[in-house]
Amino acid sequence: MALALVFPGQGSQAVGMGRDLAGAFPAAREVFEAVDETLKQHLSRLMFEGPAEELTLTANAQPALMAVSLAVLRVLEAEGGLDVRGRVALVAGHSLGEYSALAAAGAFDVAQAARLLRLRGDAMQAAVPAGTGAMAALLGAEMDQARAICERASVDPLTEEKQVVEAANDNGGGQVVISGHKAAVERAVEIAKAEGIRRAMILPVSAPFHSSLMAPAAEAMAEALERDPPRAPSVPVVANVTAAKATDPGTIRELLVRQVTGTVRWRECVAAMVEMGCDTFVEVGSGKVLTGLMKRNAPDARAMACGTPAEIEAVLRAL
Repeated sequence: MALALVFPGQGSQAVGMGRDLAGAFPAAREVFEAVDETLKQHLSRLMFEGPAEELTLTANAQPALMAVSLAVLRVLEAEGGLDVRGRVALVAGHSLGEYSALAAAGAFDVAQAARLLRLRGDAMQAAVPAGTGAMAALLGAEMDQARAICERASVDPLTEEKQVVEAANDNGGGQVVISGHKAAVERAVEIAKAEGIRRAMILPVSAPFHSSLMAPAAEAMAEALERDPPRAPSVPVVANVTAAKATDPGTIRELLVRQVTGTVRWRECVAAMVEMGCDTFVEVGSGKVLTGLMKRNAPDARAMACGTPAEIEAVLRAL
């Protein structure tokens, strides 16, 4: 059994996440307390009690999801003796989950990851004025189709002005997320529907993440990672923007900057991990989004979600 740990991204947050962990395990409480102290905010209370509208804000959701992932990992280590360096072949995370993956592998400590993700969330939210950008999911579209639709939608038919609309996430299984200027994304949705794509819908997000419109946020992250750089991880991380493993701290820093504007190549990341021999995947943190995608992208692999005390117990038995 070759094990990979994968870490969820934005959209997996839910009010109540981490509450049972904090009640049951001192190792989890320590993570939540460390994040609260670092951010000078009762983020754990927001996670446990809501309101959902506040938890969903990018600047809160990003460090909160990392906190739950690292809390689960610390419980796996404390209760089950999981040794990341000795037992795990690869780590990977979807968008902000890449920071969780790197923290799991020791490239960041919890406080450092919390600081960086708060800054990342703030910078991504501030990069584009509210109402200017949008994202949409194309369900039943492959990457080549999505790119062709984006190309057609990028030109305003009235003004012939070029606008941004790009593939943001290649999640696999016919699920591609696009991102860019609101009008261009809306045109892409209409084109997709006309072309018979199974479903095309605008997503309830606050900014056009993983598009070139995020360039100001990428600059902010370049400065932040220069001040607060990663260390060498204990196991390789499979990076979103290359779908290849990385271990050099300087390379990881560059990849995290590129990730802000680049496509999350999740389908290819999973394929790469399978190609490198991984046959067992544990999604560490809130929700089961990546476990569901794993069933589409690597149907022969074993995939388990691990975010609650019961799931932790099941995973430790299985491993």
